[in-house]
Amino acid sequence: MSPSESEAPRRGLTFTQHVTEAQDEHPEASGEFTALLQEIMLAAKIISREVRQAGLADALGLTGRVNVQGEEVQVLDEFAHQTIIRSVHHGGHLCAMSSEEEEDLIEIPDRYPRGRYVLTFDPLDGSSNIDANVSIGTIFSIHRRRTPEGPGRIEDLLQPGRAQVAAGYVIYGPSTILVYTTGRRVYGFTLDPSVGEFLLSYPNIRTPERGGIFSVNEGHATTWGARDRQIVDDFKSGRAPGGQPYSARYVGSLVADFHRNLLYGGIFLYPPTAKHPDGKLRLLSEAAPLSFVAEAAGGLGSSGAQRIGDIEPTSLHQRVPLYIGSRADVEFVEANLAR
Repeated sequence: MSPSESEAPRRGLTFTQHVTEAQDEHPEASGEFTALLQEIMLAAKIISREVRQAGLADALGLTGRVNVQGEEVQVLDEFAHQTIIRSVHHGGHLCAMSSEEEEDLIEIPDRYPRGRYVLTFDPLDGSSNIDANVSIGTIFSIHRRRTPEGPGRIEDLLQPGRAQVAAGYVIYGPSTILVYTTGRRVYGFTLDPSVGEFLLSYPNIRTPERGGIFSVNEGHATTWGARDRQIVDDFKSGRAPGGQPYSARYVGSLVADFHRNLLYGGIFLYPPTAKHPDGKLRLLSEAAPLSFVAEAAGGLGSSGAQRIGDIEPTSLHQRVPLYIGSRADVEFVEANLAR
């Protein structure tokens, strides 16, 4: 559900106007999907406000709780998690949710109607960087439910990335930007705090076929396999696509690294390590939604062995290796790992 490929969206269009116009192109649409996107947008505004006031509002530091991933939960992590739930659980558009912060699926309370979609989200990616004022973000993924009615079940959430209805992220940086796709165009909206609206600033994001940036935590290099070490050396030395050495850029916030490379071209790599032999990043809340965005922009997301969108999930917090970005760069990695 997005404007037709032949029409150039207007810069400055509000997010609400954009999704409403998109819905008008589909007479059969019920409005549920549009309303759900607007609820996610509202949550992003609230989180953005809190992030910008964190140092003044005593919202920094740890809660003292450890999440299902074994990670210490930041105060802003918890705030973002609860804000998204409160923003979307009452509208009648969802039958269940899943968050990186919760071990099990999140049920829609019985007092609210249940809808045809499920939402998976990482409420605040990169939260270990919060105290250092580094860009962080929210990642979201929407699927249609598989079960016919009633409360959502685990099978509604365990769906491959290729079945996503929409996916996107919000980056809280020098400006707050919401990027999303329904699988065709990739749109970017910048929050104008003076009017409190997300305005269309990137009408059709396309990532270069080949980039010039590689993003990887080289502090883990000694724990990678030999082929991954060689691949990174190839990008550094100019033996990768294009024949020129790539520049190293690594923030340590997945959304920030992905967003930069999406715009400029390049590749983000998180290979398996001795500590995480199956990969560290979460398939459903990180790899699949960002790969959906990358592919809609002309790029690719891969585990190194297969397209991320084709992986059939077996658990809510399943982890995978991730190689994502410009298509030629990711294909270079796949070809070398396959040798």
